[in-house]
Amino acid sequence: MNYIKRPHYLDFLRRHRDRQIIKVVSGVRRAGKSVLFQLYKEELLATGVDEDQIISINFEDLSYYDLRHFQTLFAYIKEQLVGEKTYYIFLDEIQHVEKFELVADSLFILPNVDLYLTGSNAYFMSSQLATNLTGRYVEIEVLPLSFEEYLSDQSLTENLNTTEIFNNYLFSAFPYLLQTSSYAEKIDYLRGIYNSILLNDIVTRLGNPNPTIIERIVRTLLSSTGSLISTNKIRNTLVSQNVSISHNTLENYLTTLTDSLLFYSVPRFDVKGKALLQRLEKYYPVDLGLRHLLLPDHKEDIGHILENMVYLELRRRYSQVYVGNLDKYEVDFVVVTDFGHYAYYQVSETTLAPETLDRELRPLEAIKDQFPQISINNGYDSANSQLQWN
Repeated sequence: MNYIKRPHYLDFLRRHRDRQIIKVVSGVRRAGKSVLFQLYKEELLATGVDEDQIISINFEDLSYYDLRHFQTLFAYIKEQLVGEKTYYIFLDEIQHVEKFELVADSLFILPNVDLYLTGSNAYFMSSQLATNLTGRYVEIEVLPLSFEEYLSDQSLTENLNTTEIFNNYLFSAFPYLLQTSSYAEKIDYLRGIYNSILLNDIVTRLGNPNPTIIERIVRTLLSSTGSLISTNKIRNTLVSQNVSISHNTLENYLTTLTDSLLFYSVPRFDVKGKALLQRLEKYYPVDLGLRHLLLPDHKEDIGHILENMVYLELRRRYSQVYVGNLDKYEVDFVVVTDFGHYAYYQVSETTLAPETLDRELRPLEAIKDQFPQISINNGYDSANSQLQWN
């Protein structure tokens, strides 16, 4: 099978190979975590690792259902560790295993084990790892394809012009969807991802939630992409739609949506004081395809779509990404590039008109420190161009 290469993530695995540290790969469902493991295992075999040195288990495969108990799983793996050669162990969707952190810790202390984990839920992964395996793991989050990764596979872009390539990417960046041109197939696939997250990550966490309320919340977040929003504002929007929900319940639902990695909550950052602000934040979906699935009739705001795309790219590169606040100005993104070092990003649909350019640059010009300032725009006259998905 022809897999799209993921060099950024493969480099992470290569750098930490054979080191006494657990490698954790997190990310939303269908972003490509299992394929990443497959690509890496092929590399291991190519470097001389024997097949019997690789132990690979995907816990969403019913064949391994009986291994979801931590003691059974550890015993199964332990009996395969023969001799002193290094074993590369890949445990995919580990959050399905009861007390998985005990298995990880027990394997970690063995001298001939190189351990790799994936998970699709931040709540189960981060809480258990941070509590029980502090200092024993490194983590990287796999996102849907970057534009660079998409362009790297020429079979996906041949016979397409620049606008068609960009439109395809902006529709959705889930790897499978970039390999099909059928609109109906894309929507069906997106619905499958959404329903899987809803069932496996959200309903499981919340117990018996109202799915209609969850979808109303998701639609509200999608329609507010790129805008500062508060829990009270979301609640007022729901109340206007005759949806009754308490403040605490709404906060619980929002936390669960971000823990499922369906959305990212981006807090504000005081550019002058270099500190996080408590009120107001922005929500960005992990993939723009959710807008087409759940808001098919919503008028597209190309500026906010580009902003979402830039946020995801910055998240690939930096662990800390914020919305900047500077007096009366908003800086689209502030990233921490190193300890005590920052960079500022402003995103716009177009800056061809002088007044638009002035408006977009004004927040950057108000920043008085020496850190990099970057303005990103579409690069063509959007008044005479149109994004189309069909």
